[in-house]
Amino acid sequence: MKPLVYLGGPISGLDYDGATDWRVRADNLLSPHGIKTLNPLRYQEHLRRVGKFTNAAHETARLESPMSMPKGLTIRVKWDAKRCSVLLVNFLGATTVSIGTVLEIGWAEDAGNPVVVAMEPEGNPHEHAMLNHCIGFRVSTLWDACDVTRQLLAC
Repeated sequence: MKPLVYLGGPISGLDYDGATDWRVRADNLLSPHGIKTLNPLRYQEHLRRVGKFTNAAHETARLESPMSMPKGLTIRVKWDAKRCSVLLVNFLGATTVSIGTVLEIGWAEDAGNPVVVAMEPEGNPHEHAMLNHCIGFRVSTLWDACDVTRQLLAC
Protein backbone atom coordinates (compact mmCIF):
# COMPACT_ATOMS: atom_id res chain seq x y z
CA MET A 1 0.00 0.00 0.00
CA LYS A 2 1.29 3.46 -0.90
CA PRO A 3 2.12 5.82 1.98
CA LEU A 4 -0.51 8.52 2.50
CA VAL A 5 0.29 12.20 2.88
CA TYR A 6 -2.48 14.51 3.98
CA LEU A 7 -2.17 18.00 2.47
CA GLY A 8 -3.32 20.47 5.10
CA GLY A 9 -3.47 24.21 4.84
CA PRO A 10 -5.79 27.21 4.86
CA ILE A 11 -8.91 27.13 2.69
CA SER A 12 -10.89 30.08 4.09
CA GLY A 13 -10.36 33.24 2.08
CA LEU A 14 -9.50 31.26 -1.07
CA ASP A 15 -11.60 30.01 -3.94
CA TYR A 16 -11.54 26.36 -5.04
CA ASP A 17 -8.60 26.80 -7.40
CA GLY A 18 -6.62 28.83 -4.87
CA ALA A 19 -7.15 26.12 -2.26
CA THR A 20 -6.18 23.27 -4.58
CA ASP A 21 -3.38 24.66 -6.78
CA TRP A 22 -0.55 24.06 -4.32
CA ARG A 23 -2.00 20.66 -3.46
CA VAL A 24 -1.80 19.65 -7.13
CA ARG A 25 1.84 20.81 -7.21
CA ALA A 26 2.63 18.79 -4.06
CA ASP A 27 0.94 15.72 -5.54
CA ASN A 28 3.01 16.14 -8.71
CA LEU A 29 6.19 16.22 -6.61
CA LEU A 30 5.28 13.23 -4.43
CA SER A 31 3.39 10.81 -6.70
CA PRO A 32 6.46 9.86 -8.81
CA HIS A 33 7.92 8.44 -5.56
CA GLY A 34 4.93 6.17 -4.96
CA ILE A 35 3.35 8.53 -2.41
CA LYS A 36 -0.43 9.07 -2.47
CA THR A 37 -1.76 12.45 -1.34
CA LEU A 38 -5.05 13.21 0.36
CA ASN A 39 -6.64 16.54 -0.55
CA PRO A 40 -9.40 17.75 1.82
CA LEU A 41 -11.32 18.97 -1.25
CA ARG A 42 -11.11 15.68 -3.18
CA TYR A 43 -14.32 14.76 -5.01
CA GLN A 44 -15.80 18.13 -4.05
CA GLU A 45 -15.63 19.87 -7.44
CA HIS A 46 -19.14 21.26 -6.87
CA LEU A 47 -17.48 23.66 -4.41
CA ARG A 48 -16.12 25.64 -7.37
CA ARG A 49 -19.49 27.43 -7.36
CA VAL A 50 -19.02 28.74 -3.81
CA GLY A 51 -16.56 31.42 -4.83
CA LYS A 52 -14.41 32.52 -1.92
CA PHE A 53 -14.60 30.15 1.06
CA THR A 54 -15.30 31.62 4.47
CA ASN A 55 -14.84 30.06 7.88
CA ALA A 56 -18.52 30.48 8.73
CA ALA A 57 -20.14 27.18 9.67
CA HIS A 58 -23.42 28.16 8.02
CA GLU A 59 -21.77 28.54 4.61
CA THR A 60 -21.54 24.80 4.11
CA ALA A 61 -25.22 24.26 4.92
CA ARG A 62 -26.11 25.27 1.35
CA LEU A 63 -23.81 22.75 -0.32
CA GLU A 64 -24.84 19.53 -1.99
CA SER A 65 -22.60 16.84 -0.55
CA PRO A 66 -22.75 15.34 2.95
CA MET A 67 -18.93 15.44 2.81
CA SER A 68 -19.12 19.24 2.51
CA MET A 69 -21.33 19.69 5.54
CA PRO A 70 -19.57 20.59 8.81
CA LYS A 71 -20.02 17.09 10.30
CA GLY A 72 -18.93 15.17 7.19
CA LEU A 73 -16.00 17.48 6.58
CA THR A 74 -14.81 17.19 10.17
CA ILE A 75 -15.12 13.39 10.32
CA ARG A 76 -13.22 12.87 7.06
CA VAL A 77 -10.49 15.40 7.81
CA LYS A 78 -9.93 14.01 11.31
CA TRP A 79 -9.74 10.47 9.93
CA ASP A 80 -7.32 11.58 7.22
CA ALA A 81 -5.06 13.40 9.71
CA LYS A 82 -4.97 10.37 12.01
CA ARG A 83 -4.43 7.72 9.29
CA CYS A 84 -1.87 9.54 7.16
CA SER A 85 1.80 8.59 7.16
CA VAL A 86 2.78 12.27 7.17
CA LEU A 87 0.81 15.50 7.49
CA LEU A 88 2.23 18.07 5.06
CA VAL A 89 1.00 21.61 5.77
CA ASN A 90 1.42 24.71 3.63
CA PHE A 91 1.11 27.89 5.72
CA LEU A 92 3.03 30.02 3.19
CA GLY A 93 1.28 33.32 2.61
CA ALA A 94 -1.36 32.77 5.29
CA THR A 95 -2.92 36.03 6.47
CA THR A 96 -5.11 34.65 9.26
CA VAL A 97 -4.95 31.59 11.50
CA SER A 98 -6.49 28.48 9.95
CA ILE A 99 -8.37 26.86 12.83
CA GLY A 100 -9.08 23.75 10.77
CA THR A 101 -5.43 23.23 9.91
CA VAL A 102 -4.41 23.72 13.53
CA LEU A 103 -6.88 20.97 14.46
CA GLU A 104 -5.41 18.71 11.76
CA ILE A 105 -1.92 19.24 13.17
CA GLY A 106 -3.15 18.34 16.65
CA TRP A 107 -4.90 15.19 15.42
CA ALA A 108 -1.87 14.04 13.41
CA GLU A 109 0.56 14.77 16.24
CA ASP A 110 -1.70 12.95 18.71
CA ALA A 111 -1.71 9.92 16.39
CA GLY A 112 2.10 9.98 16.27
CA ASN A 113 2.23 11.07 12.62
CA PRO A 114 5.07 13.38 11.60
CA VAL A 115 4.07 16.95 10.74
CA VAL A 116 6.00 18.79 8.01
CA VAL A 117 5.21 22.49 7.61
CA ALA A 118 6.15 25.03 4.95
CA MET A 119 6.05 28.44 6.62
CA GLU A 120 7.93 31.71 6.44
CA PRO A 121 10.80 32.11 8.94
CA GLU A 122 8.87 34.92 10.62
CA GLY A 123 5.68 36.94 10.39
CA ASN A 124 3.24 34.08 9.78
CA PRO A 125 0.04 34.24 11.90
CA HIS A 126 0.52 30.57 12.84
CA GLU A 127 3.60 31.39 14.89
CA HIS A 128 2.70 29.95 18.31
CA ALA A 129 4.76 28.07 20.90
CA MET A 130 2.36 25.12 21.19
CA LEU A 131 1.93 24.77 17.44
CA ASN A 132 5.69 25.00 16.91
CA HIS A 133 6.11 22.19 19.43
CA CYS A 134 3.83 19.92 17.35
CA ILE A 135 5.69 20.63 14.10
CA GLY A 136 8.32 17.99 13.42
CA PHE A 137 9.92 19.69 10.43
CA ARG A 138 9.59 23.36 9.46
CA VAL A 139 10.92 24.57 6.12
CA SER A 140 10.40 27.72 4.08
CA THR A 141 9.30 26.33 0.69
CA LEU A 142 6.72 23.85 -0.55
CA TRP A 143 9.44 22.05 -2.50
CA ASP A 144 11.46 21.55 0.71
CA ALA A 145 8.36 20.30 2.54
CA CYS A 146 7.75 17.74 -0.20
CA ASP A 147 11.41 16.73 -0.15
CA VAL A 148 11.42 16.20 3.64
CA THR A 149 8.20 14.18 3.28
CA ARG A 150 9.70 12.07 0.50
CA GLN A 151 12.79 11.39 2.63
CA LEU A 152 10.65 10.42 5.63
CA LEU A 153 8.77 7.89 3.53
CA ALA A 154 11.72 6.51 1.55
CA CYS A 155 11.96 2.75 1.97
